[in-house]
Amino acid sequence: MRLRLPEERPASPPVGFKLAHPVISHDGKRAGFAGVSLGGALPYGFVDEARCVYGRRHRCPALRCDCGFYCLHTFDQALALACASEYRRAVLLEVTVLGAYIRFERGMRYERQRVRVARVGACACGRMPSGFADAGWGRTGWRVLTAVCAECADRRGRTAFAPWAAVNFAEFVRCGGGPLRIVAGGEPEAGEADAKGEAVTEVRSVPELAAEASLMQARLDWLQRQLARFAGGGKVS
Repeated sequence: MRLRLPEERPASPPVGFKLAHPVISHDGKRAGFAGVSLGGALPYGFVDEARCVYGRRHRCPALRCDCGFYCLHTFDQALALACASEYRRAVLLEVTVLGAYIRFERGMRYERQRVRVARVGACACGRMPSGFADAGWGRTGWRVLTAVCAECADRRGRTAFAPWAAVNFAEFVRCGGGPLRIVAGGEPEAGEADAKGEAVTEVRSVPELAAEASLMQARLDWLQRQLARFAGGGKVS
């Protein structure tokens, strides 16, 4: 007797969470995401259908194959996965699961998805990010991006192979065909309004605000020393 998996008919599409790397095409005209595991070889758009990474022509997700999109059930599961060193620069996506899917203990493997929210971590310097820049690696036809703040984006030079230094969140969403909400700083607060491509910052804690104030004060001190040097003919008292 052959056992069949129980069928589900939810009233609304399931929601899942996953890690991915933001990517942009070599000509800077298309944006999307690439998975952090086997599926990373096939970047996908904000709304896309899974394709078998082995080149087979069956419909995903096939029972006798491991193809299809993957996601975890909860935000905490995806956040725990982001602690691994190889995933530190990835973004955390909230997706709507569409089409056929297979449910597992911790997540789902499914046919189609819509990326609704992308949660982005801090810039490498610790500041709040305002866009993406070339991460220094990629796949054929696609550059992998990493979150950067405005100051770090300004310091990145343009080259013949990367005619753009950085792309802000709004431009990334436009290249991807939107709509997509990008949240900079972690989990959004309740009641947030949707912002297409604009960073939505969460409420900052007292230690975080103190660190930001110390950083601003250090920059002001440096600026005052530079002004004093110019005013004093190159000598700083």
